[in-house]
Amino acid sequence: MINGKRVIAIIPARSGSKGLPGKNIQMLHGRPLLGWPILAAKNSKYVDKVIVSTDSEKFAEIARMQGAEVPFLRPEELSGDTAKSIDVVFHALDFFRSNGEKFSYVVLLEPTSPMTEASDLDSALVRLEKNSGGALSIVGISKVEATHPAFDVCLDNTGKIIPYLHELGESIRRQELKPLYFFDGSLYISRVEALYQKKTFYHDATLGYVTPRWKALEIDSLFDLLCAEAVMEHVELLRGENQGNAE
Repeated sequence: MINGKRVIAIIPARSGSKGLPGKNIQMLHGRPLLGWPILAAKNSKYVDKVIVSTDSEKFAEIARMQGAEVPFLRPEELSGDTAKSIDVVFHALDFFRSNGEKFSYVVLLEPTSPMTEASDLDSALVRLEKNSGGALSIVGISKVEATHPAFDVCLDNTGKIIPYLHELGESIRRQELKPLYFFDGSLYISRVEALYQKKTFYHDATLGYVTPRWKALEIDSLFDLLCAEAVMEHVELLRGENQGNAE
């Protein structure tokens, strides 16, 4: 709980990944992928319940072994390629409401963003709870660096490069560019009643929780998984670098 308000963490883990078969149970640094958000939520000071929403009994058993609850198997209409995460969240919240169990905050954590830690959840929840500016949700964002659109070009119909934001050959100093951020998928948190009203985590009352580049890594392919393994091998160095930059 946070200030007497109950918090539920929902981890969606369907079984039908095509890009990386069995993606959500692929092993990463000794733990199945879905086990990393479970670990983060279980170690949070404020999360009261950790559940995995899956369509697979095999995935459900693995999730239980990692410490999560799996109170139901996801219905078929929420198990295909076109299923939306927000609908999965509402399905879970409705399940608990129908059983007389309500929560003030909902946290959505995706197995494809395994670098999120309990400290991130706790910091984001505290910030949202303390916010006096009318914020209703908070989502993970990361700074656009090498892929800033100022350095992008387009192609004309002959294959030649043409300007996108700046003239070709124009000197661009990275320090002078306005910082941009992208939604990194690391965490999504909302006040539950606001989520029912807005039907999304993204709106004009959403805070941004800025994560370092290494925590923004998403797993969608074998390449991503191999990169994530390398990050996990050096995570203490990366934490130290991040702390140094913050200071």
